[in-house]
Amino acid sequence: MPDAVMLFAAGFGTRMRPLTDHRPKPLIEVAGTPLIDHAMKWVRDFGPSRIVVNAHYKADQIERHFDGTDVRVVIEAPEILDTGGGLKAALPLLQADPVFTMNTDAVWRGPNPLEVLSDAWTNDMHALLLCVPTARAMGHDGGGDFDIAQDGTATWGNETIYSGVHILRTDLVSNRAEIVFSLKAVWDDLEATGALRAVEYPGLWCDVGHPGGIELAEAMLAGHDV
Repeated sequence: MPDAVMLFAAGFGTRMRPLTDHRPKPLIEVAGTPLIDHAMKWVRDFGPSRIVVNAHYKADQIERHFDGTDVRVVIEAPEILDTGGGLKAALPLLQADPVFTMNTDAVWRGPNPLEVLSDAWTNDMHALLLCVPTARAMGHDGGGDFDIAQDGTATWGNETIYSGVHILRTDLVSNRAEIVFSLKAVWDDLEATGALRAVEYPGLWCDVGHPGGIELAEAMLAGHDV
């Protein structure tokens, strides 16, 4: 079972402007709580041994947010490393294989997403994505990302949306020569060989990557129709 979590908090938050002109997107509040703390609630409830957060845009604010805690903040400088590169750079602090990765621009209503993934993970897997059927996803622009077969095989498609949380074997990033790369490149390689897996999240999920997602997320958390 994964015992370390990597939270992605380095992005520029361009879709969230102008709210991100003076603070990073993970510190934008939803229902009075910074986005990253919504993610941290699930992480703390799951209880991994190590938690690592990356930072780049307005990294000093992310550092201050976790000052005095056991969360390790990795600052990406001078360039941002994207999701795959960011995870690769954080591996010495994560000290685990496999690991969870979690985006910090979404909120959830339902069971702990890390628990859902952990329950579905088997040792023969390389990567396991947590996806949400489009009917239970809010605030998401565009169509779906993946189709999931009955045996859990994931292929690029439109039926479900990648929720921003997954489990990954670390050699899939540590063995890559690139310094800056997206995890999508890793998934492309796995999908091409039929080795990419996914599981559906049974609750509700809201994308808060843009200002309009804030009101939707707050209504969802309050149990209102959205």
